[in-house]
Amino acid sequence: MLRLNRSPDRLAKSSEPHLQVQGVTYCYGNTAALTDINLTLYPGERVALIGPSGAGKSTLLKLLNGTLTPTTGTVSVLGVPLADPNPRRRRALQQQIGTVYQQFHLVENLRVIHNVNAGQLGRWPWYQALWSLVWPQGIETARQALARVGLPDKLYSRTDRLSGGEQQRVAIARILVQDPAILLADEPISNLDPARSHEVMTLLTHCGQGKTLIMSLHALEFAQTYCERLVGLREGKIFFDGLVTAITPQQITQLYRLEP
Repeated sequence: MLRLNRSPDRLAKSSEPHLQVQGVTYCYGNTAALTDINLTLYPGERVALIGPSGAGKSTLLKLLNGTLTPTTGTVSVLGVPLADPNPRRRRALQQQIGTVYQQFHLVENLRVIHNVNAGQLGRWPWYQALWSLVWPQGIETARQALARVGLPDKLYSRTDRLSGGEQQRVAIARILVQDPAILLADEPISNLDPARSHEVMTLLTHCGQGKTLIMSLHALEFAQTYCERLVGLREGKIFFDGLVTAITPQQITQLYRLEP
């Protein structure tokens, strides 16, 4: 793996990492999807995971948010292992991680406010969450989040009546009310045209200010424009890790080369 220089003032030694991946391997059956991954991510970083299809980008994101558990190795959030055996501590850690999925994961036959309020469920007691389905709670918080993503008038609209781009904004509003320290996005612009892609990337980077933002992206030009650090994955391993300004065209070509 090639490690490139990082900005010393951006990653000050006094900064505590938001995420640490130490010696992580993940296997689907007998097949290793990721092998010996070591990665440290700091507050305020904007990081793009890039690489060819099947390189392990989505698997890595699922390990970072706790959807998957490493076969070997450790993923730590805010200095605490994500696989903490205490269920309450584990839920608290996962509340600090918000994920924007490629498929949005919205309940389309519910109104927008209910989908946005899903970001609050980690903080609400069960009875408040249940009551909110009948009489929506947190209305002002949801309204403010929708205003930030440009949908101030869609609070009570049925989600399935929104366009794909609007539904993606609802998914981002859900993350805003969750207010996590770490924001993950799995191919957030894969189904969008260039103009909408720029809108979503601008929105994500704006919402991610002060947070650690990690996105998997197929579109290299968007990764280079909106992120400051590139982590190149190839065949389940980190091929390079460094600032956008330090990555050369030759290294990008090597990352995507067809031959082994």
